[in-house]
Amino acid sequence: MIGPAPTGPQRFRGRYANRPETLRRVRSDVALYLNTWGMEGPVVGDAQSVATELVANAMRHTSSQTIRMSVKRTAWDSVRITVTDSSLKPPLPAAKLGDAVAESGRGLLMVEALARDWGSKIGVTGKQVWADLIAGAAQ
Repeated sequence: MIGPAPTGPQRFRGRYANRPETLRRVRSDVALYLNTWGMEGPVVGDAQSVATELVANAMRHTSSQTIRMSVKRTAWDSVRITVTDSSLKPPLPAAKLGDAVAESGRGLLMVEALARDWGSKIGVTGKQVWADLIAGAAQ
């Protein structure tokens, strides 16, 4: 089993192809990262759901061939997931109430419900969407 780094920031970064099978790898990677830091329980499932949604949105709404994800431990009980695509064009992602019978369109509402906070910005290399999660806390 891999142990956490004793010093320095605890961060994992990955690059993912814009392909449907990528989402399974994202979920697996997030679980591995959090388990490496000794985090377990509901926060792992929440982090997997959030990461999957953010990567899926980047895949669906941009023409990025590669999507980057960073999972950073920000405190002993919290992590920040950041997903970056290559899109430099607005609009920024926004949670909105959609059609109750629609098959999609409510993912960012789920992110909002699971994360302590989330946001987005357009940076030098593309659009970034991030979410902060805390283990054991009711978001």
